[in-house]
Amino acid sequence: MRELVRHVHRMTGGIGDLLSSARHDQSSRTVRSNRSGMQSSSLATIYLPDYIDPDKVAVLAEIARSGSISAAGRALGLSYRRTWELVEELDRSLGTPVVETAGGGGGGTVLTQAGKAVIERYRAIGMDTALAARKHLLALHRACANK
Repeated sequence: MRELVRHVHRMTGGIGDLLSSARHDQSSRTVRSNRSGMQSSSLATIYLPDYIDPDKVAVLAEIARSGSISAAGRALGLSYRRTWELVEELDRSLGTPVVETAGGGGGGTVLTQAGKAVIERYRAIGMDTALAARKHLLALHRACANK
């Protein structure tokens, strides 16, 4: 099914932008919030447990990409301390570590299975939500186009 929401983060661009992006492909990007100064990009608020928030998921995704907590913080415009606090909040809330040292003496950080699961499930929630909203947004677009 090719007609899935291309980028969940583009939803605030208006109904027309959402509909045009919904016709392309299936890729998704983490939705971010304003709590740490990152730009908001969510069409609607999805109520999740406090321990799963867009900033934390963005930090995990960036750690997975860069292999470093400090590099993840820099890429997201966060201090090392704030980046580490978000990771620790997830660890405490989930009761298991979401990152571990890469080993080999060279430093670096990798995600644990729990950390990978947080990203995967969060993105799945975003995609499912976008798909559920799509038919309603199309109907709204049609209703507005008829005026």
